[in-house]
Amino acid sequence: MAAKKSGGYGELIRTVVIACAIALGIRTFAYEPFNIPSGSMIPTLLVGDYLFVSKWSYGYSRYSLPLSVPLIPWRILFTEPERGDVVVFKLPSDNRTDYIKRIVGLPGDTVQVKEGLLHINGEAVKRRQVEDFKPQNGGRAIPQFIETLPNGREHRILELGDSMSADNTPLYRVPEGHYFAMGDNRDNSRDSRFPEVGPIPVENLVGRAEILFYSTDGSASWLEVWKWPFAVRYGRLLDGIE
Repeated sequence: MAAKKSGGYGELIRTVVIACAIALGIRTFAYEPFNIPSGSMIPTLLVGDYLFVSKWSYGYSRYSLPLSVPLIPWRILFTEPERGDVVVFKLPSDNRTDYIKRIVGLPGDTVQVKEGLLHINGEAVKRRQVEDFKPQNGGRAIPQFIETLPNGREHRILELGDSMSADNTPLYRVPEGHYFAMGDNRDNSRDSRFPEVGPIPVENLVGRAEILFYSTDGSASWLEVWKWPFAVRYGRLLDGIE
């Protein structure tokens, strides 16, 4: 008996629907891609970096779902973020805009910046100066430090100086169910030090930044295919995010 011919367009549509459902499931419950449009997390993340964010790291809330559909009332399967995690979250003032910063303060902590130096629970966070950061565009070198948080996590930060607009702040107390986040480019970051951001509610956490899968220096547009190989920052591909 001859084999029956497959369903043509119907089979194609079915395959596309299944593929889309699988992709949506991965994006919702496993990994979601994001790109970096600004320099607030330099030197850890550069403009033009593309990264994967793990959605399961802190459990799930409505902001884990496409379009933030309100199907999850609070947060399920929750795991506490750690100091030093680089996180994507929904900006609390509009609950729509995606921000990426580093968590430095946990619920109940006090956080203050004094003369550019971060203080957590009344103790100055250790930092040591290393080589200056040299921007790719040839701008002036910026002082660079390695900051060590109370749990031992280390990361690099940039400080133009210790008397900039947000280098002396009030004492903040992080409310229960909230986190205090700052950009690594300390003098060029709108973060929890500013009222338009403030402390981040736990339900606004989207996920933890895990790995860079692509990075471009911006010298080639998407239409300039012949320039792509020269625009890729090959040394950053598949880098983990610390």
